[in-house]
Amino acid sequence: MSDSKKPRRDFIKLSAMTLGGVGAASLLIPFISSMNPGKDTLALASTEIDLSPLEEGQSLTVIWRGKPVFIKHRTKSEIDSARNISLEELPDAEEDSARVQKDNWLVVLGVCTHLGCVPLGQKASDTKGDYGGWFCPCHGSHYDTSGRIRKGPAPTNLPVPPYVFLTDNRIKIG
Repeated sequence: MSDSKKPRRDFIKLSAMTLGGVGAASLLIPFISSMNPGKDTLALASTEIDLSPLEEGQSLTVIWRGKPVFIKHRTKSEIDSARNISLEELPDAEEDSARVQKDNWLVVLGVCTHLGCVPLGQKASDTKGDYGGWFCPCHGSHYDTSGRIRKGPAPTNLPVPPYVFLTDNRIKIG
């Protein structure tokens, strides 16, 4: 082979490799992008809630990631009853202070930890259960004013979702 054809072959080889690399990248980018969550999923990932309309003793239910979230503006007596419980009495022992960021606001997922029913207790007309919190009508679990299991088949407390206070009257869940 003559020396004059070698640079031409190197050019063709380099051009073919470059074209192959661009082709592979053009196939990989859409594939990798499809692994990102959709816009509708990202919209559900977090939600902001204005708490200012809730007066002491009132509750609010919002939907986050397809599940109900119970938000309760607790009264002084509800806070006191949640704090004055011996941890030995609780099936899933957890301090009230570990479940709230601010004493007067409780935020929990409204899904019974037994079989996933939605407990009653958010409305004033609802059955509150024996401990003033929530009552699961499916199998009779009773939760207190801190969302802790007190009686019934539920194995654990109502879960606390990740949330932060943006202001005194505004939270972001998720």
